[in-house]
Amino acid sequence: QVQLVESGGGLVQTGGSLRLSCAASGRPVNTYRMGWFRQAPGKEREFVAAIKPSGWPTYYADSVKGRFTISRDNAKSTVYLQMNSLKPEETAVYYCAVERKGDSSVRDATTYDDWGQGTQVTVSS
Repeated sequence: QVQLVESGGGLVQTGGSLRLSCAASGRPVNTYRMGWFRQAPGKEREFVAAIKPSGWPTYYADSVKGRFTISRDNAKSTVYLQMNSLKPEETAVYYCAVERKGDSSVRDATTYDDWGQGTQVTVSS
């Protein structure tokens, strides 16, 4: 398994920005796809963004395109999510995840193998 630890969440006002980080350990992640998902209480886990092992291409939910940017630093075993122009409806626990078995369904949460504990993002209105 890969252990994942998210950080960077917190309280931000509508229109504000946060940068989330996810540090991986246990296995090298340079050959794995990584992604970000979010989940609000009572709602299903939702795809946010994903990134291929080399850093390209990247994938985004339509709702966050142009506002969020996913990136990775394989030397640091870390993936980032820069979130700009945040909206109240994006309040959720944000999770990072790794897909390490070669599944190509980038947006499908069920294809990811290991998950972090999540970091809370609250967007105030």
